Amino acid sequence: MKHHLTEQSVRSRHPEGATIMVVVTLFFLLITLPVRSQQVTISNNLLYDATLTPNLRVGVRLAPHWSMGVTAGYRPWPTDDNVSTKWRHLLVSPDLRYWTDSVDVHHFFGVNLIYSHYNLANLKFPFGLYKGFRHERREGDLGALGAFYGYSWPLGRHWNIEALIGAFVGYAKYDRYACGKCGTKIGDNSRWFVLPQAALNIVFNIPGRPRKTVPQVMPPIDTLRAVEIPVVETAHFDTVPVAPKERNIDMLLRTEPILAHISDYKSYDRSQVLRRDKNALFVYFPKSEVKIRTDWRDNQKTLDRILDITQKLYADDDAMICKIQIVGLASFDGPQKMNESIAKQRAFALKRYLQEHMPLADDQFEVVFGGEGWADFRDHIEESIANGSDRAAELQQVLDIIDNEPNLTRREQKIKSLNRGRTYQYIKEHHLADQRNSGYLRVYFDYVENSSK
Repeated sequence: MKHHLTEQSVRSRHPEGATIMVVVTLFFLLITLPVRSQQVTISNNLLYDATLTPNLRVGVRLAPHWSMGVTAGYRPWPTDDNVSTKWRHLLVSPDLRYWTDSVDVHHFFGVNLIYSHYNLANLKFPFGLYKGFRHERREGDLGALGAFYGYSWPLGRHWNIEALIGAFVGYAKYDRYACGKCGTKIGDNSRWFVLPQAALNIVFNIPGRPRKTVPQVMPPIDTLRAVEIPVVETAHFDTVPVAPKERNIDMLLRTEPILAHISDYKSYDRSQVLRRDKNALFVYFPKSEVKIRTDWRDNQKTLDRILDITQKLYADDDAMICKIQIVGLASFDGPQKMNESIAKQRAFALKRYLQEHMPLADDQFEVVFGGEGWADFRDHIEESIANGSDRAAELQQVLDIIDNEPNLTRREQKIKSLNRGRTYQYIKEHHLADQRNSGYLRVYFDYVENSSK
């Protein structure tokens, strides 16, 4: 028996208003996520626009290489139920992306979920696809799981163009009606399907991508400051010379010795890195550990200081971050290869910590694996002797071993055997803990002529 209903009564069983509320709720939840880097993207799919469907995607950065987003599209017209041709639909699609470089830069891979409520009638698709839509109306819902690959072209700090292509597999369940403007139901159906997906997005980034590293040799800061402003004299009044306004970066330089201009940049060799820089900031680790612990020693205070310096420089319109130097160190107790691995992981731990809190690209870092901190350890022992340690004689023997035994394994064994192990026990208690660290060595910046960020 056929049902004779108006289309309006049929549509009342599929309230699009409730679906719209679900989409709005998903968008609200997404944009209010506690994203520590505060990097958000808003994009529009130009290919989707070509179907006369208003659409928007909101994305957030989760980690240095991960982002997620939600896309929504809504085409309510034709609103007149008496029109026979229809392509009404509402679509929502959350997605997760992995970026091979950093978020919103170059290659990415992703997966997405798709839900759509649709009301289609009298449509002709290319290549003879979906012939059933040509002579009847179909109203229903579909769900799908997709995968895609894409590439994003940065056009500046705030704009990108990205393209993606992929496919999805889904399941649709729908009612069939006799014509595009009536409610005569002729049956219902369901089916599995596979379809391609594609997008060409114009993307706006908030607050903007990190500036790319472009090292340029600039005049020394003293030269830049040496600008003489002539005094202008008139017949009506005497003018007073006005000094150039001091930039924020100049004031920051006076208080933060860890900052340096890019013209002073040099990639440190191993021997230079291992010696402790009095201006550097060090995060410490328990023995054999590589995960940053904020409750260990003064780590929380040091990490807050590191973030404060980096955030101030990043927010300064007069400067940009070019290179951040980080070194990882390990104490010499234990196998040498294991200690080198530990030092490497400690260096990357501090790099990841910064990237989790700020939108910094990989190429803005120089990460150095210092291995066993022998040079730093030697400096500690020498300083202890100079300060009048009551163990000065024993510690001098340690210095002699360091200076005369090039083989690191034998050097460690000789130190451990001094005075039947008593010297080594003292060293473990008073010196080795300081070698288990990740050092925030230097931040190099460049001046920005155009102050617009």
